[in-house]
Amino acid sequence: MTQSLEREATATAAASGANATDTFKKKGWAGGAVDPARVDEVAGAAIKALHEVIREKQVTYAEYDALKSWLINVGEDGEWPLFLDVWVEHVVEEVANADREGSKGTIEGPYYVPGSPQLGSEGTLPMREGEPGTQLDFSGQVRAVDGTPLAGATVDLWHADDLGFYSQFAPEIPEWNLRGTFTTDAEGRFMIHTVQPAPYQIPTDGSCGKLIAAAGWHAWRPAHLHLKVSAAGHQLITTQLYFDGGDYIETDIADAVKPELILAPTAKADGSGNEVVYDFVLDPA
Repeated sequence: MTQSLEREATATAAASGANATDTFKKKGWAGGAVDPARVDEVAGAAIKALHEVIREKQVTYAEYDALKSWLINVGEDGEWPLFLDVWVEHVVEEVANADREGSKGTIEGPYYVPGSPQLGSEGTLPMREGEPGTQLDFSGQVRAVDGTPLAGATVDLWHADDLGFYSQFAPEIPEWNLRGTFTTDAEGRFMIHTVQPAPYQIPTDGSCGKLIAAAGWHAWRPAHLHLKVSAAGHQLITTQLYFDGGDYIETDIADAVKPELILAPTAKADGSGNEVVYDFVLDPA
């Protein structure tokens, strides 16, 4: 296990970025589905805003050429999903979910993979023997905004391991490690057994890392669980749950933390780890 973790820690931004790019391409997004008038409106406004930044900050040709070189490198490194998900997605999510009455959402991030193992209403996420990290029991209920329990709701959970790496995006990790899909019982309840993730750095050996270093920023995200929760006749919610008192809660590089999404785990009575309860409320479709 130790040798496996050592090899896992050799994951590179380029390899992770390439995997994230391939995963996004598999979503099958089609540019032709976008209204040209909307492209004109949004792209025009974005370009105009960039023009204003250039004027306000008096950008030089040397800085402009550095920008062009960096933009080319982002593409070559396959890091566009990482860049957009870290620095842009949280605002898109804020706009998209502004009218929700139910649970708060936040960013999906670049490491979601559909089709994880089905584990029923209670189960343990796939993990390696001796998986590092504090054991965590995560339970809750999925309800409609009127309080009705939602039986058969889907709770799709994925998270990084104790080194901050995701399965399918770093070497030496089994395909579905720490990924699973749960289906709520007749009362809308679920129970998930996993390990508590640690804070982690986004990849820094590629183009995004160069930006972070040049700007003097840190590259850390607080420890978190990723979830997609859905039920028939209701809107899917994509969210992340964080841990009270954890590092980088206040300075998340992705700016995705919301007060409503912070968990407060307590020690289990038998001393085997932590437990936490969090309920999801879904808006009607």
